[in-house]
Amino acid sequence: MGGMNESPATLPTSANDAPTPTRLTRFWIPVVLLACFAAQSLWFIGTQSLTYDEPGHIIAGLEAWQHGRFEMWTDHPPLGRFWLTLPLARADVHIEHQDYPRGYQVTVMQPGPEWLAWHTRPMNSLLGVALGVTLWFAARRLFSVGAANVALALFAFTPSLIANFSVTTTDGIGALFVFLAANQVVLWKRNPTRRQTALLGLVLGGLLLAKLYTLPEMLLALLFMLVIHRHNYKKASAFLPALAALMIALLTWWAGYLFHVSHLKVGDGQVVATFPNRDTKTWATKATTHLELLVPAGEYVEGLREVAFSNRHGRPTWFLGSIYRSGGPRLYYPVVILLKWPVVLLMLFFASLLGRMWKTCRAPNDLLIVCSFGLLFLVFALQSRFAIGERHILPLYPFALLIAGGIWQKARQSRPAMVVVILWLCLNAADALRCAPDYLAYFNIAVRPQNAWQLLTDSNLDWGQGLIALRRYEQQHPEETLHLAYFGSVPPEMYGIKAKLLPPEVPVVGKLVVGASCLSGQVLLERDSYWWLWKYAPVGMVDRSMLVFNTAKAE
Repeated sequence: MGGMNESPATLPTSANDAPTPTRLTRFWIPVVLLACFAAQSLWFIGTQSLTYDEPGHIIAGLEAWQHGRFEMWTDHPPLGRFWLTLPLARADVHIEHQDYPRGYQVTVMQPGPEWLAWHTRPMNSLLGVALGVTLWFAARRLFSVGAANVALALFAFTPSLIANFSVTTTDGIGALFVFLAANQVVLWKRNPTRRQTALLGLVLGGLLLAKLYTLPEMLLALLFMLVIHRHNYKKASAFLPALAALMIALLTWWAGYLFHVSHLKVGDGQVVATFPNRDTKTWATKATTHLELLVPAGEYVEGLREVAFSNRHGRPTWFLGSIYRSGGPRLYYPVVILLKWPVVLLMLFFASLLGRMWKTCRAPNDLLIVCSFGLLFLVFALQSRFAIGERHILPLYPFALLIAGGIWQKARQSRPAMVVVILWLCLNAADALRCAPDYLAYFNIAVRPQNAWQLLTDSNLDWGQGLIALRRYEQQHPEETLHLAYFGSVPPEMYGIKAKLLPPEVPVVGKLVVGASCLSGQVLLERDSYWWLWKYAPVGMVDRSMLVFNTAKAE
């Protein structure tokens, strides 16, 4: 990586600079690293069953493509679902589900879950590769090719990124567009042409369509556009680029909702909302005002209302051995980072900060602009009471990787330091591969796999992804009769699982397989349904997310 420095025309020369590489050799390292990321993603896809949320996103995507309807889980904008289910847009897919007071379960799925996984999940893998490419070019622009390779080497072996870009959910596309927006602002700053303004507007429109938490990020981007032109405030034209980008973003956002217009009527103690291709929705209100409005993309406003409601009431959270019924504490995400982020990434990130990597940055102001998007996201994440998984802070990863990559600027000044960094990158890859392909259940080396469930569950550990591994376990132990407690929306029998259902609060003698999220009780209406198992030591694990007990043998 030390030989991957910029040409003398773009990088100040020094005694430690290596010869300029050719264009071909400059790109072979990132190509190999992206291939490693893609290979691990495909490995995950073939070995992990559909997670709890995936059927819902597939159903919503199919409804959007085939019926122009946005109804299921409107707290997710449609861009990710459109993209993930693109291969199914005209396919003959039939999925039915039953709603429960809390959650849902699939009742019919044709074709089967593994077919659906291979026809949707790779679309998310492509988004992961796009994020890797964006990260590499951003690090090269701000630091050097060597630093870009370090950042990408960390990216290619980050388990949470591999996992969340290998499932049919929308967390990956949110992380991609937050980082894209940050980088596009810098590109516009360097070259504020009409073309770059239009590109920024499109990116901001995609940002709004990716996740609902991105509205503050879009406002920050527009603020930077105004600040960058602050010396021209006396000219009316100084505001035109930001206004143009905003108009393009809003038009793109509305197009993502197929130019839907909803009708909102408030009065007589209730709110009545009508949406295209959907039934009328009514809920009570204490407001006395009589009001009628036409709302473009009313489903987006409906989603914002749902997010605000969820954040106000919170969701049950299992955190360090305790249930928090109305959301996790403020330390939830910092602790999640310490437990779930690779140790090497954390070390290089803090070493880069302490080494003041901005001193070696080609454009410190640009680095500050980019990282401010990550900082803003972190501030809002720390205020959230919706704490059910590390995936909700996935957008922090590319910013951390960018900063960690900056360590190369210091390391390249001496050969021993370069060797140490490369060694740490190899250790990081080994750390990721030790849990492969069970990347979703990854905890760093500070946590023993058998004890991980005592710290965090839900999508941090057990999101319903273990059925393929359980099927393999059954095939390897045909003589055993298993009882199963499973957290997922796809019935185990759809994967050919033969295990009997383990009833809650009913002690059973024999071999039991219990998902970590059931064991903690975080996802159950009756939290203590399987706490009677706590007195038994597990005799094994399946997919790092499900624990095997033998209650016939007393501890």
